[in-house]
Amino acid sequence: MTLLEAVPPDLATRVSDLEAYITNSAPKNLVASGPGHNAWMMTSSALVLFMTLPGLALFYGGLVRRKNVLSVMAQCFGCAGLVTVLWWIIGYSLAFAGGSPWLGGAKFAFLRGVGALPNADYAPWVSHSVFCMYQLMFAIITPALIVGAIAERMKYAAIMAFITLWMFVVYFPLAHMVWGIDGLMNGVWNARAAIHAVDFAGGTVVHMSSGWSALILCLLVGKRGGYGQRPFYPHSLVLTMIGTGMLWVGWYGFNAGSSVAADGIAAAAFMSTTLATAVASIVWPAIEWVTRGKPTILGFCSGAVAGLVVVTPASGFVTANGAVVIGLLAGSIPYLTSTKLKSLLGYDDALDTFGVHGVGGTLGALLAGFLASPEVNPNLNANLSALVGKTLWLEQLKAIGFTIALATLATALLGLAVKWVVGFRPDAEGEEEGLDQIDHGEAAYHFEEGGSSIEGAPLVASRVASCGLPQE
Repeated sequence: MTLLEAVPPDLATRVSDLEAYITNSAPKNLVASGPGHNAWMMTSSALVLFMTLPGLALFYGGLVRRKNVLSVMAQCFGCAGLVTVLWWIIGYSLAFAGGSPWLGGAKFAFLRGVGALPNADYAPWVSHSVFCMYQLMFAIITPALIVGAIAERMKYAAIMAFITLWMFVVYFPLAHMVWGIDGLMNGVWNARAAIHAVDFAGGTVVHMSSGWSALILCLLVGKRGGYGQRPFYPHSLVLTMIGTGMLWVGWYGFNAGSSVAADGIAAAAFMSTTLATAVASIVWPAIEWVTRGKPTILGFCSGAVAGLVVVTPASGFVTANGAVVIGLLAGSIPYLTSTKLKSLLGYDDALDTFGVHGVGGTLGALLAGFLASPEVNPNLNANLSALVGKTLWLEQLKAIGFTIALATLATALLGLAVKWVVGFRPDAEGEEEGLDQIDHGEAAYHFEEGGSSIEGAPLVASRVASCGLPQE
């Protein structure tokens, strides 16, 4: 042991480190995770996973027809498993290891070196392993959002093949460019960023990437059989309502957790998320009430999700009044794109992934450029003091353009490759029968006792028998 190692830090250093813990700043001497910050981030990680399983699965599941409910749930579950494995192998490293402005390196491949001590590049008091798991939950939900656009007609094998490729070409590079310590568009923390943009919790990385990719993919896959010729009603708005509530609760981990600390910035994001979502959730059905005569539960749900989406990139940067402005726009502009624009152009974005996430994420990214305030988030003063309140919105436009170009071009190329190798859809007869049967050999509901005359019952019955359970 050297003399330096033998001498404990003096009282002033210890007090300084304690103050650093309270203010979420870098300690002078102590190298350890902080229990309070770690606890909040583990809770936030669970909340973000809760958004996908079961939140998004129920939200999407209720919106499709009865014969396809299990297919969208399986696709959400498939994303969780697939993306976790990719994250472990190399995905986390490509997104968050240092490398180039475009893509991280292989330093953290197989989560090598990702342990209990903090990675000071991203959080002075949160374990590197916890930060890694938190970011994994974002990586899981992003491709799962795409499922909504191609629901009821894209095969499970095709969507899993597409998502595997898409994560490497779109998500991992974009996450690095926006949030990586040396990322191309990390305007808050990278002084040498080429585009000095801000994205607090995923307007570009999550919502724009998935939403714009969803638009291109639904155009490539084509419309559902019978689309425009007969109505496709949601089979259970009860499930959709439950899923919406879970998404709203989980989104606190998504937005407030993106402070990567239990601090004042997290508190600001918590408040702005609540206000924007609440306002949007009444604006959307209010427009329905005026234009169609009645507010619908689907309108309440759609408005809430739109509010959550639009506030995401700005949540840790805006005041309460800014959040209300965001809510007003979130409840109206995505409403128009999900109803009027889709009807006008005739594309089959089945569950409005583009209309809410693509358009909403783009709107939120732009609004962050106008409404971001260093009084809410002092970190804006680090590298953006000359831009905030002035020309930050121009940097946001650059990030928006780059993200749209990457997502759309990559999706077009990857989609065509998957179509050629795997094929997008079942045949027309299989699609009419439903993807629950075609892809999974199951049915979500059995309305007759024993289920012998219901689709999927023979397979289910055989599984019950193989387990030695009594069959009624």
